[in-house]
Amino acid sequence: MANTDKNSYTVIFATVMVIVVGSLLAFTAASLKPNIKENERMEKQQNILYAMGINENEEGSINFISEDKVAEVFSTGVTEQIVLEYKDGAIVKEMSRDEFMKANSIEPYLIDVKKQQTRAKEGKSRFLPLFKGMQDNKIVYVAPIRGVGLWDAIWGYVALDKDMVVRGAYFDHKGETPGLGANIKQRYFMDDFYGEKLLTDAGVFKGITVAKGNNDPTNEIKDDYEVDALTGATITGDGVSAMIKKDLKLYLPYFQNLKNKS
Repeated sequence: MANTDKNSYTVIFATVMVIVVGSLLAFTAASLKPNIKENERMEKQQNILYAMGINENEEGSINFISEDKVAEVFSTGVTEQIVLEYKDGAIVKEMSRDEFMKANSIEPYLIDVKKQQTRAKEGKSRFLPLFKGMQDNKIVYVAPIRGVGLWDAIWGYVALDKDMVVRGAYFDHKGETPGLGANIKQRYFMDDFYGEKLLTDAGVFKGITVAKGNNDPTNEIKDDYEVDALTGATITGDGVSAMIKKDLKLYLPYFQNLKNKS
């Protein structure tokens, strides 16, 4: 019988356990990877469609297009996927879905916004995805945005018309405080953005501020560039304001070009 009191036995036992547990974890991760990827695909498609106004909402509730239908609805509801290559304050190239996939082998809606922000910080060009569809017989464009809340990442999708007026929004978070900052994904907050303008009458980008002490608590004024803040969530609200102003401003040259064409 082995002498289990020896230090060598303890080391060997620990090493074997590390190898066994590591192998099990690696196997589990590999087994779950296809499911994780599929869930990511469905979630992004649902979020884009939601911002576009394509959902199964009932009074006061948030209901996405169901998982068994989302792929089909996305293929018809999103009429065009566009990718803009952006660098040094300008759009240097506009690509269709097929052009982008040929060069990068991924769908535009799966572009990792966080990685693109990192590329920009490194002085490289970044890709800006844009999703085109119809809402009330008018063309809308959905852009993804990403920022930082109180505790961790926050992100969203914002639908815009050709004049950069908001036609829908969806926000989410990784770890904001329940009942406070986490309420950015509540319908009453997201609905407040509908109809808000991002540009002044002169075409200057102004953005939207989640404002504490906003004088329009029922959000009827749509040209004040503000929505009412969430109670007890100032920092999260500031994060939403910042990501809207920072990320959506990047699309301004595209919308200016649209206006020049019309």
